[in-house]
Amino acid sequence: MKNYRMQSLVLVLIAFALGFSEFIIVGVLPDIAKTFHEPVTVVGLLVTIFALVYAISTPLITMLIGTRSLLKVELALWIVFILGNAMVMTAPSYPILVAARVITAIVSGVIISIATTFANSLAPLEKRAGLIAWIFSGFSIASVFGVPVGTWISMHFGWRTTFGVIVFVSLVILFLMRASLPIDLRQGASRQFSDQFKIFGDRRIYIGMLLPMFNLAATYTFYTYLRPLLAGPLHFKTGAITLLLFLYGLMSLFSNQFSGRLVELGGLRKMPLVHGLQLMLLAMLAISLDWRWLALIVIMLIGTLMYLINSPIQLHFIDIATHDYPASLVMASSINSIFSNFGIALGSATGSLLVKMHGLSAVGPGGAVYAGIACGLMIFLNRINQKKVPTEQNDDCQ
Repeated sequence: MKNYRMQSLVLVLIAFALGFSEFIIVGVLPDIAKTFHEPVTVVGLLVTIFALVYAISTPLITMLIGTRSLLKVELALWIVFILGNAMVMTAPSYPILVAARVITAIVSGVIISIATTFANSLAPLEKRAGLIAWIFSGFSIASVFGVPVGTWISMHFGWRTTFGVIVFVSLVILFLMRASLPIDLRQGASRQFSDQFKIFGDRRIYIGMLLPMFNLAATYTFYTYLRPLLAGPLHFKTGAITLLLFLYGLMSLFSNQFSGRLVELGGLRKMPLVHGLQLMLLAMLAISLDWRWLALIVIMLIGTLMYLINSPIQLHFIDIATHDYPASLVMASSINSIFSNFGIALGSATGSLLVKMHGLSAVGPGGAVYAGIACGLMIFLNRINQKKVPTEQNDDCQ
């Protein structure tokens, strides 16, 4: 039991470091822009670039894992992750910084996919949803503590120091990974690479994978420009912005934690309501900017909905792979993170375009469009799942 708790802690810390590295760009956008004399909207595209590389590289690297020790693969990828962040810290020019972020993005998706595969293997059945919720909460903890603290460090000591902290934390986690996680865990064997992609022919998968994409596209259309929103239309000062980023992180932490509970309350069947609320709040954002405290309430409520889909959709993918596609277990574990990052890329690019064309007030209504698409897709997937269950029960009886 003690070893399981340590392993669980390490898996959460992995997610925390990944989230800290990915999300901190939102907090240090103006500081990087000032250093390299680039517009904030150009530096904001770092979010889009990172997410696209993350999403494209993850299945390609996952395909190469085969039956290798997942711990050995994880350690090798983690070393690349550390080197990528060290390059960001020391980047002498903006193109080199972009290249460093690309290197970090290439390995980040596979790292979290392997971490959730460990969780599925190590946790007792009744604790799977809870542990997966905690792993994804590692990203929220990064938002709660990493982004505000990293932003504060950037404001007072420079953004390079912030990435120095990320490198140090990652080195500590490297040691803990090697000391606590089992070295013999491997995924099922496949006769050829294409076997790992058979899972994408399942309708429950190729519809389900669009849900995390449109969910985060809805949020990131506005979230990428959260600091400019707080400083611009809402007129908050530097100290207040750090506190508000912290509070938003708390909301997203609650969102991830409650996603584990949501599995027990109906899981994906409850998500149309969530996306409907998300649509309404994002649509309200532009109107609420004239009333600062109303806008803050709307922003924080958006944060509480941000990650509710994580545990239900992750277990949806893993259960399908375990039952029907065992050679695709790591690939299935990666689907949520892959398409979440497509969503981040889509949302941040949309936000950048809307800010250029219509100003900051347009990001909320723009995100609402994606929330509406997610709501429609979720209703469709639930109907497919309802038809599938009776079929599987009949098969089991034969």
